[in-house]
Amino acid sequence: MELYILRHGEAGKSLGASVRDDKRSLTEQGRKDVQGAGEAIVELGIRFDHILSSPLNRAAQTAELVARTTRSKTRVEFWDELKPEGDQRALCSKLSLLGRESTVLVVGHEPYLTTLLRAIVGGNGARIVLKKSGLARVSVKKFGPEMSGELRWLLSPRVLNRIS
Repeated sequence: MELYILRHGEAGKSLGASVRDDKRSLTEQGRKDVQGAGEAIVELGIRFDHILSSPLNRAAQTAELVARTTRSKTRVEFWDELKPEGDQRALCSKLSLLGRESTVLVVGHEPYLTTLLRAIVGGNGARIVLKKSGLARVSVKKFGPEMSGELRWLLSPRVLNRIS
């Protein structure tokens, strides 16, 4: 499986009770960065068999914008396992059902995504920084409740914008 891990774009600040965390939207800069990531994905020739997202608004907006930008025929699916408090073992089990030959994009939050990356590539002590609108590519070799694989690359929004 080729697993692409995308952190949601910049979102508006949490303003206490007036804006719930799960309702925060992408900022204009966040939309611009995500658009750039989507355009870079097109330039890199990547097509997704599955696009999976946290149901929180900022991640959902990110996934939908990437799907539109890449003209994906794949419908975005929303998985609770990708929420900030999601169960990573359950996520890995569900991902394993998608097939070894799949190309999958997951969109979510920090620090959940960095923890997932470290768990897959065996870098528990490694410092991995996945910036907002940053994209990682992992080639997954072993499946199950725990996955293992190889980090192919990790791109910042600045690099993605240069590609696009």
